[in-house]
Amino acid sequence: MNTRMSLYVLPAITTLTLLFSANCLAGKPLKVYTVNYPLAYFSERIGGEFVDVVFPAPADVDPAFWTPDEETIGGYQKADLIIINGAGYAKWTQKVSLPLMRQVNTSKSFKDEYISIETNVTHRHGPEGDHSHAGTAFTTWLDLSLASRQAEAIYKALSSKLTDQKSIVQKNFEALKTDLLHLDEQLQDLGDKKPALPLLGSHPIYQYLARGYGLNISMVMWEPDEDPGEQQWRNLQTFVEDHATSWMLWEDSPRPESVNRLEEMGIKSLVYSPCFNRPDEGDFLTVMQQNVDNLSIVFSGAD
Repeated sequence: MNTRMSLYVLPAITTLTLLFSANCLAGKPLKVYTVNYPLAYFSERIGGEFVDVVFPAPADVDPAFWTPDEETIGGYQKADLIIINGAGYAKWTQKVSLPLMRQVNTSKSFKDEYISIETNVTHRHGPEGDHSHAGTAFTTWLDLSLASRQAEAIYKALSSKLTDQKSIVQKNFEALKTDLLHLDEQLQDLGDKKPALPLLGSHPIYQYLARGYGLNISMVMWEPDEDPGEQQWRNLQTFVEDHATSWMLWEDSPRPESVNRLEEMGIKSLVYSPCFNRPDEGDFLTVMQQNVDNLSIVFSGAD
């Protein structure tokens, strides 16, 4: 009798235990780890209260070239979803063991549209050591139409996990997509005005911006908080003699000394931030809108 009872009681207890566990997990936000701030912003906008988004890179480093410590890697490994950029961004993700089934490569759908870079020049960002920008250009989100496709990849991953909240997640995604494509339209309008207008980029990060909106951007490898050195100044002088330009795009506010010296060469400065990291004020959308507003000054004042 006792044995027969156990055959019936045990499955009932197991079922109740599973239901209890599922109910406990139902009210817990998904833990989502990302490799840069744009992807964190997209995840937060789409997932809302149903996600706990972690972007652990320090504020003073470029997350593209940052390598997390073992404890932080452990956080990625335990996450419900790991949102990566693709296009060679955050190369550390290719060197550690991360669960493939929980990774979301947000640029996979347009990998045949990646832009290749050829350069032998190396430099450094803070403590992360020397590196080169050779290989694949990775600031894909600066083409806002591609950014919307990256957001869609996140939406699909989240909606597959948050089945009970799918309609809310979809609504959030559609609102984000509208915002991104509104910025995209503004940039398209600017690019259509004067597609041949020569511009300078202070860093080789504007490839997708240039291609996406038909901008004529030649790029150097300067840091906004450093003097590039006399040789680079001479190289720039030689360049602008054959390729006259009146504006340089910087990823962050440049040194006043650099601004003044450029102005002596007839070149003005503006900030076009890639928004790698979480901004001190506002969010991804407000930073991108400020970028568009800054760039509109160039085209409205161009001859």
